Amino acid sequence: MTTTAATTPSERTALPPRTPLRGRLAVVSVMLGIFSIVTTEILPIGLLTSIGSDFAVSDGTAGLMMTMPGLLAAVSAPLVTVATARVDRRLMLCAFMLLLALADFLTAAATDYRLVLVSRVMVGVTIGGFWSIAAGLAGRLVPPASAGRATAVIFSAVPLGSVLGVPVGTFIGGLAGWRTAFVVMGVLSVGVLALMLLVVPALPPAQVTRASLLRTVLNRPGTRFALLLTFLIVLSHFATYTYVTPFLEQVTHAGPALITVFLLVYGAAGIVGNFVGGALVTRRPRAAVALAAGLITAATALLPVLGRWEAGAVALLVVWGVAYGAVPVCSQTWFAKAAPDAPEAASVLFTASFQATFALGALAGGAVLDRLSVSAVMLLGGATAALVVVVTVVTVVTGTGSGRFGFRGRRAVGADRGMGRSL
Repeated sequence: MTTTAATTPSERTALPPRTPLRGRLAVVSVMLGIFSIVTTEILPIGLLTSIGSDFAVSDGTAGLMMTMPGLLAAVSAPLVTVATARVDRRLMLCAFMLLLALADFLTAAATDYRLVLVSRVMVGVTIGGFWSIAAGLAGRLVPPASAGRATAVIFSAVPLGSVLGVPVGTFIGGLAGWRTAFVVMGVLSVGVLALMLLVVPALPPAQVTRASLLRTVLNRPGTRFALLLTFLIVLSHFATYTYVTPFLEQVTHAGPALITVFLLVYGAAGIVGNFVGGALVTRRPRAAVALAAGLITAATALLPVLGRWEAGAVALLVVWGVAYGAVPVCSQTWFAKAAPDAPEAASVLFTASFQATFALGALAGGAVLDRLSVSAVMLLGGATAALVVVVTVVTVVTGTGSGRFGFRGRRAVGADRGMGRSL
């Protein structure tokens, strides 16, 4: 890639890598970073009993390993991003990968459960900081025409972490002990760090993300609409999916081996949904979100009826997997399009809202489960997802909102002009 005389030094360093291959490798390295983070975050799910028994703590206390990272990520996403706003983003990505590796090794070496919780704090900070930078980074690593596909590749790490990471980690834990599983994740994180140092170009801040900028972006109608959609659909998913295993045990009467197969099928469908959603949301953003929400509604609402049979359960899990696989990339795209002039600020708000709703959804689903039943959890989750469909249809009919999504709020910002209409 050549530069003209009018291009400033900082602009040159902010441009995509000089070769398409290096750009693709940079995208892959970011994807592997998110894969490592997602896997580390949810790895304790399969190892909870072993870890709890080793430290003589209850299952509820051991469950803090799952709730702490999400809550800390929601807090750290804006705080860490603002505090490091003037630091090269490549350096920050590498620093977060180093922090993740240290957290994995600390967990593996912990002699006291309090050290495990310290390591989970480190994981939470990593999630908030790395995601806030990486979620909107595709456009700086590859040419604009390839940004949509690159974003889908980056977000494919989420279902990949669920499909491959957790089962493999659980297998390693059963074979060689849970500490070995965390050592393996630490080694993987170090490998991703080395790859990033080799292929990710210098990424000086394109715009300093201050607290005032976050407030400005948050006040935009498009951002608030993205927050509403993300809150509803993520709340619906995690309130239900967190308890899908108890449902399969109690209602479908599936055994452990069959449940593992079902969840692998769900995860594979999620990978498909991720790329389908990434392709659709760039052209039809409202249609993509409404379709994903509608399919989640159908799958969760029908599970108490059709999920009594194994064939019905696996069919609905495939539908659910495809639908939710599209959600992260669709949600991130909505935030990015609502603030095209402040991509990192949009990523911060996306990360914070996603992680906070992740934790809230799991808590809400657990409360319903304790008071009612696992089938009630599915029905209420489906009703919540249906609200997303209602909201998007209402905005189409009333023409409310702003920007690219066809909404015309009076507070639409100039940066949103000329972006065209979709749907």
